[in-house]
Amino acid sequence: MPPNYDELRKAVNRASNWRLRLEAIEELGKWKHKRTIDVLLHRMNNDAVYKVVEAAHRNLVKFGEDVELPPRNRFELIKDANKVFLRIKKSLPRDHSFEEYKEKLKNMRLDLYDTYEGDKGDEFEAWLENVWETANKK
Repeated sequence: MPPNYDELRKAVNRASNWRLRLEAIEELGKWKHKRTIDVLLHRMNNDAVYKVVEAAHRNLVKFGEDVELPPRNRFELIKDANKVFLRIKKSLPRDHSFEEYKEKLKNMRLDLYDTYEGDKGDEFEAWLENVWETANKK
């Protein structure tokens, strides 16, 4: 058992920081124990950011667990995310900029912003700008 297990377990469940979850997964992956395996299984099956899912899966396989990598979610990573994107756009003045939209999204729904940023990687900016441009057209 890692000496900082409780801290790592809390970090693994921090919804608004996928990088912290990933670091905690990697640290837990150094300790083969029933409780760390349970945490890794839960993250592998329930995390919205696929990089975290892959890391949990990789560590479970390293421990000799018979697990299958879940398929990547191609649609909404967080339920009703599209409604949130639209609501935030409508809450801003008509002539707002993409940067203003991005900042308000980050301030209001850091969990949503962080999840999509982790999932999209380098393509996040272009993807979010497309979401912003098409929000009212749907």
